[in-house]
Amino acid sequence: MTRIERFELAPEYTISRAIMGGWQLAGGHGPVDSESALEHMRLYVQAGITTFDCADIYTGVEALIGQFVRRQARPMRDGSLPAVQVHTKCVPDLDMLPTLRGQDIEAIVDRSLNRLGVERLDLVQLHWWDYAIGGYVEALGHLEGMQKKGKIRHLGVTNFDVPRLTEILEAGIDIVANQVQYSALDHRPEQGMVTLCQRHGISLLCYGTVAGGLLSDRYLGAPEPREPLENRSLLKYKLIVDDFGGWSLFQDLLATLGEIGQKHGVSIALVASRYILQKAAVGAVIVGARDARHLPETVRLFDFSLDADDMSAIARVVQEASGPEGDVYALERIKGGKHAAIMRYDLNRPHEP
Repeated sequence: MTRIERFELAPEYTISRAIMGGWQLAGGHGPVDSESALEHMRLYVQAGITTFDCADIYTGVEALIGQFVRRQARPMRDGSLPAVQVHTKCVPDLDMLPTLRGQDIEAIVDRSLNRLGVERLDLVQLHWWDYAIGGYVEALGHLEGMQKKGKIRHLGVTNFDVPRLTEILEAGIDIVANQVQYSALDHRPEQGMVTLCQRHGISLLCYGTVAGGLLSDRYLGAPEPREPLENRSLLKYKLIVDDFGGWSLFQDLLATLGEIGQKHGVSIALVASRYILQKAAVGAVIVGARDARHLPETVRLFDFSLDADDMSAIARVVQEASGPEGDVYALERIKGGKHAAIMRYDLNRPHEP
């Protein structure tokens, strides 16, 4: 049986290096059968993928994971299933930021505690929509206060860039992780973020490693998709392909990943995820999962490693790329830009249960 790699994110706190991402279980992705979803979660945990990623703005996901945590409490205690780690986020709406108060932050945290049915959140990751609106350091200060009260175990951020994360660290706030987009198509974390994280013992938790499914055998040799695209996720990552250098260079990358996959007997998607797992400062990759169909393949992520020749072959294609340029999440923050156009800024409803 494959042994899932684990990683010490903080002293006495370990996570699985593949994290089950809950975004696809959000209400906006279609109806979810809760009993099936709970069984799929059990299968992931049983396989050794014990860490879950969710957010206050993923409609219904915190509550669903909370059901799983409560249902599995007894098996976890008797050792038949390992304990789980649940990472969530604090994402105040854009229009809340100018007047955001400590009590608003605490209301968001308390709601997550209630939904998950726990006394303490393992990791809370702050996202901030607009740096021009100050207050992210103060918001983390409020979260730090709740950490001292015992409501939060560890603090992290998501999509923060080098200058702002530096500012946070200089304020004396202890950050253990930054959740960022990082893939063979998107190397923006290497524009200073990796170095900063290494210097301060911060780990990167990486989403988008298979670019919403574009980094897969399905698209090798396929014609370039035309708008309207199937869903918002595909549109998001197709924009990254365009920034990378277009469909032709993307096909070169897929062909290289495919050759490496044949060498190791695995898929393009697994090579793409393993590539990021072996990057400096990376603690784990987040694997989006609506069900357990891809679980047998996902666990194979830990059956092989890429050697120096594999990494160099990928690097040679990446060197031809024209982008994406800039710091982490910089393109997504350009008001009126093509990346920002697909964002939803109003999914946090702090007074809903």
